[in-house]
Parts: sequence; structure tokens; C-alpha cells
Amino acid sequence: MILLNILWPTFALVLLVFVIAVTMMVRRTAHMQRVPPGAGDFVSRAAADSYFAPVDLPANNFASLFELPLLFVALVPLLLITRSAGVVQVVLAWLFVLTRFGHSYLHIVIRRVPPRFFAFLAGVVILAIMWVGFFVDMVAAAVAYHHAMNTIGAQL
Repeated sequence: MILLNILWPTFALVLLVFVIAVTMMVRRTAHMQRVPPGAGDFVSRAAADSYFAPVDLPANNFASLFELPLLFVALVPLLLITRSAGVVQVVLAWLFVLTRFGHSYLHIVIRRVPPRFFAFLAGVVILAIMWVGFFVDMVAAAVAYHHAMNTIGAQL
């Protein structure tokens, strides 16, 4: 069933979040073993950020996975409830998730801003297309509903 296929890219995105979370924990734990924290290293957010600065890329990437992807995660249940998760939306969902995987890889492993920006931009464009497509589908459904109600009303 095509409708439920929208869940597979969602599961992939959730997997990415967990992989980045584990990467962050592993790197932070290793950092704490190499450089044991002092009493002042966690007295404030700024102090903790300074302490973890050498290993902050996974943490920054983890935070970014709760920004733009939030709009994706909000859209998926709407697509399911309205039965709008067709082939185009599923393909776009996979493309969006691939941009997030690429963004994370470029952020943590390659560490180059220009290609990471293009991965981010591609994700924004794909997600915008998904939302516009959903909006168009909802407007079309509303127009069809209005037309049907007018037809029924005229017959009474």
C-alpha cells in the first residue's frame, strides 16, 4: 500500500537521529575520559559548551535534526490522515531524508560548510515542495467537497 510507504523514510530519519545521538554520546564520553571535567565545567550552559567544544559537531548536528525535520515529522501524520501520501510525496520524503543523511555526513565527517549548505538548501526546497503539494491537495479536496455539497443542496 503506497499510503504507508511514507513511514519508511520517517523510520530512516529516526534511525539517523539515534545514530547521531550515539555518536555524540561516544565522542563526549571519550572526551571526558581524555580531559576529565573540573568543578566549573558544568556551572553554566556556556561553561559546558566550552568544555565540549572540541567534540561539538555531533551535538550541533543532533540539534539541527530537531529543526527543519520537525516540519517533515509534522507533515507525515497529516499525509496519512488525509490519505495524501502518494508516490510523489513518498519519493520526495526519501529525497528529503537523503539530504538529511548527507547534511549529517558533511557536518560531522567531511566538515565543509559549502556542500553542507547545499544539502540543507536541497532539503528545504524538497520539504517546501512537499508542503505545497499537500496544500494544493487540501484546496482541491475542499473545492470538490464544496462542489458536492452545492450539488446535493441543489437536488434537495
